[in-house]
Amino acid sequence: MRSGFLAATVLTGAVAAIAFGGMRGGADQAGAPGAAPPPAWEWQLPRGFPVPRVPADNPMSAAKVELGRRLFYDRRLSGNGKQACASCHRQALAFTDAHPQAEGSTGERHRRSAMSLANVAYATSLTWADPGTRRLEDQMLVPMFGTHPIELGMTGHEVEILERLRREPLYPPMFAAAFPGEAQPVGFDNARRAIATFERTLISGGSAYDRLVYGGDPNALGDAAWRGMRLFFSDQLACSRCHAGPTFSGPIDFEGAEELKPPPAPRFHNTGLYDLDGRGAYPASDTGLRDVTGRRRDMGKFKAPTLRNIALTAPYMHDGSIATLREVVDHYRRGGRRTAAVGAPTPPAGKNRAKDPLVAGFVMTESEIDDLIAFLESLTDEEFLRDPRFADPWGE
Repeated sequence: MRSGFLAATVLTGAVAAIAFGGMRGGADQAGAPGAAPPPAWEWQLPRGFPVPRVPADNPMSAAKVELGRRLFYDRRLSGNGKQACASCHRQALAFTDAHPQAEGSTGERHRRSAMSLANVAYATSLTWADPGTRRLEDQMLVPMFGTHPIELGMTGHEVEILERLRREPLYPPMFAAAFPGEAQPVGFDNARRAIATFERTLISGGSAYDRLVYGGDPNALGDAAWRGMRLFFSDQLACSRCHAGPTFSGPIDFEGAEELKPPPAPRFHNTGLYDLDGRGAYPASDTGLRDVTGRRRDMGKFKAPTLRNIALTAPYMHDGSIATLREVVDHYRRGGRRTAAVGAPTPPAGKNRAKDPLVAGFVMTESEIDDLIAFLESLTDEEFLRDPRFADPWGE
């Protein structure tokens, strides 16, 4: 049983690697006009992972990655000097923060939780429900300068923050090395480009599951995880319908992806987390994709987050409203949350009234839930959580 399933799974990984253009690669791109190009970047990718897409106007370089890592962990980049990017994205928690909703530098509570940054380089869209934000460089503008809600809170403090960066002895030469040929390289535009470059290196692919699929080790998973893996990929549960691909989060973008037919595009799903009116309504404070499109059919649709390192990223869902993995599985087993509209009959069990009928419910024993959770725990990448390349360079 194991050998046949392993062969099929490894074959799937190998085919994916071929389709994605190989397991290793580099971005040999030119820098700014008139400037010496940075040394060619060589990706250190897990086996089976494609080469991430890199914008032509922000090529990878070791100097830029290291600068981005410094800035990612630097509280001086916030208006009040109390918060860094890493405050909401902690390496030990797979770059999440263990809070139901993120908290900004001023203490303002956000409506959504901080998503994991693991494998964010492959995202077809960024954040929970924004199909228009595709580049990390663009997304960085939100935490840096956004005011509703406040995250880093840089708006109104630009002069002060820039002076802090220029006074740090390490930064002027680091910015100059990362952005050669620029007369005044220390600036916010280069800061966000550097942080985006660092975030592209946060690639997680060293879990027990990877040792099985890409390493061919049949002993990588225990018996319970093996059974859970079959459940995960089964038609009965259909977990992999949304949590697909090497990132376990659906479609991915990568170098050469535009040649696929059709090319990968963002996807959003209604998982039945709320039903306030018997017709699938979500809280007015956050209706998901509908906030962007205004379309009723997009009510409650959110991006499927990565399941890699999922055992460490509780609480779950876009608003942190489910505390444990067992409760998440039970949510799907029950077919989501249902509230009958006033005067209307209660919908039959296993039926979903949403346009996206993902949550229909299923029969699952407690021991099967144990097995599924064992598989989800096999997606933890311990090396990623301790990798010094991603750690705080300030030693704090």
